[in-house]
This record gives sequence, C-alpha cells and structure tokens, in this order.
Amino acid sequence: MSEQNTKVAEPNPDAPEHGRPGRTNPLHAFVRGSAGRNLGLVIALALLLVVGAVTSGDRFLNLENMLTILRYASIIGVVSIGVTFVITAGGIDLSVGSVIGLTTVVASLTSVQMAAAQSSWLLMVIVALAVGAAAGLVNGVLIAYGKVVAFIATLAMLIGARGLAELISGRRTQVVGNRDFLEVLRADLLGVPILVWIFAVVAAGGWFLLNRTTFGRRTIAIGGNLEASRLAGIKVRRHLVYLYVLAGFTAGIGGIMYLGRTTAGTSTHGLLVELDVIAAVVVGGTLLVGGRGTIMGTVLGVLIFSTLINVFTQNNLDTSIQALARALILVGAVLLQQRFASQGPRRRLKNAVRTDAAATS
Repeated sequence: MSEQNTKVAEPNPDAPEHGRPGRTNPLHAFVRGSAGRNLGLVIALALLLVVGAVTSGDRFLNLENMLTILRYASIIGVVSIGVTFVITAGGIDLSVGSVIGLTTVVASLTSVQMAAAQSSWLLMVIVALAVGAAAGLVNGVLIAYGKVVAFIATLAMLIGARGLAELISGRRTQVVGNRDFLEVLRADLLGVPILVWIFAVVAAGGWFLLNRTTFGRRTIAIGGNLEASRLAGIKVRRHLVYLYVLAGFTAGIGGIMYLGRTTAGTSTHGLLVELDVIAAVVVGGTLLVGGRGTIMGTVLGVLIFSTLINVFTQNNLDTSIQALARALILVGAVLLQQRFASQGPRRRLKNAVRTDAAATS
C-alpha cells in the first residue's frame, strides 16, 4: 500500500462537531470570537441601562449621574488594565488594592508635599508611580525568580503593603494641601472629568500594547503555554517581572486618582479593590488560566459593575444584595469561560477521531 493511502489526514480544529469536516459554522465562530463576546457584554450593559432608566427614571438618565458612573469606573478601570496583562499571562495579583493605599500614603507625606510645593506637583505623581512600580517589582521578582506561587506572593504583598501604609501614616488620614495637584485632578476637560480621560488614555495604551506589540504577543504566548514560550526563546522570567511592574504602575495611577478624588491619603484607600478588579477582568472575557486577554472586554466589565452598583444605589437596595448580585455575575462568567474553554479540546478530539476513521475505512 502506498504512503499516500496510509497517511492520516491532519485534524482541522475549526471543523464543526456536526456536518462536513473542514466547514466552519460562521455563527459559532462569531460567538466564540472576541467580537461576539464583546457584543454580549454590550448587550448586558444596555440591559442594565434600561433597568436603571425604568426603575429610577430621570435620576438615572441625567448627565451628572452618567458622569458619576464613569468617575467611579475610572479608578477601577485603570487598575484593571494592568491586571488584565497579568491574568492573560496566567498569573494573578491580589495586592493592587493595598498598593493603592500605600501609594496614597507615601505621596501625601508632609515631606513629599513640601518638596512638591517647592518644585512641582508632578513630584507627588512621580512618587506614587515609583511606589506602585516598586511593589510590582517585588511581586515579579518573588514570582519569576523566587519561584513563589503568584497567589501567595501577591497575598503577602496585600498584607505587607497595607501594614506598611499603616506604619508610615500612623493610621491617620493625611490631607493633600497642594492646590495645583488637586486642581488638575479635579478638573474637567470638555465637560468630562479628568479621571475619566486618564482611564480612556490608559485603556487605549493597554489595547495597543496587548494587540499591536511584541510585548502583548509574548504575554498571550506565556499564558497559553509557559514552557513552550521558554523553548521558543522568550525570556519568560524577565517578562513576568515586567508584567507585575506594569500592574503595580497602574495601581500607582489609581492611587493618584484616589488622592485627587478624596483629597487625602490613607491606608484604607483601595480596600478590597482587588476583588472588583479581578471580577471586572474575568467578566470581560480574559481567561483566568491565561492565554487570552481583552482590554475592550475589561473596559466593558468595569462599566457593567459600576452601572450595576449605581442602579442599586439609585433604588436604595441593601449593599448585601449588591454583593450577592456581583458574586452571581462573577460565577456565571467563570462558568461560561470553562464551557467555552473545554469545547475546543472536545471538538479537536472528535475531528481527529472522525478523520482517522475516514482514513482507515
């Protein structure tokens, strides 16, 4: 028998479970694709807006309330962009909330504010960004070079950063007295709060970095298969450090935004923010196991949660109900992820069996 007759055909991973092999189902491909996932998030957000409009009327639909939703989403959104990269690479960062608190405390120290008054308010910004990046660097080194599990390393930073912030501040609130700093961060540009503009710029930069650069492709590759990425020549450990520094850097931006919004630095800033951030990233469609990340999905996930909270607040619903609803949304998103993630291997196995059977018949 010739080699041509005995050769087994390569399975087609895009072949549908039913129908002729090699044919793709356009609807199925659209639903599984990023466009379909984002469309589902847009529909969910639109339904929330409709519910808010029906239950609260003009109080919900007025421009000021829409800006309130965006203002609330902006801080969580900025931090979520950095965490999206970490989760896409198969990691996790539980420390961003505590890092926010630490950055606000250090940046609002009397010595820092006095130095900023003598030079520029930008000094407070630089200090906050440096503290956030340094915390991310510690996380990255422990995980990449110390071989500490990401969950444990960032959990230790969560506890340690909050404790350090309390020691530095003496558990006291530090008022921001630099008027130039506050005027810039509390200003509006074209009628939109500057905090929302910061979120938009960070989201646009994150989208470009993940989707249009080698850095983003390497991040996705590491999340998909770390060992294969290492064998392909990617400096995995160094890249992981970069990712955690990026997450810490965005937490530093979040700390700056907290200072501008509250006009004070305190160790309680950012409390439990990490939970909202991870929930928004996961609901947005980034896989917890890594290998797939979406900045647009993260933005929509943040907007969904901030709109949901606003709807509950407008209707004076108990915070316990809010927490329960957010938990249910998160669990539902994870279940959907697991279902879609498991469909790929099942389909490839069925296609392989089908093609093997066709070759031997």
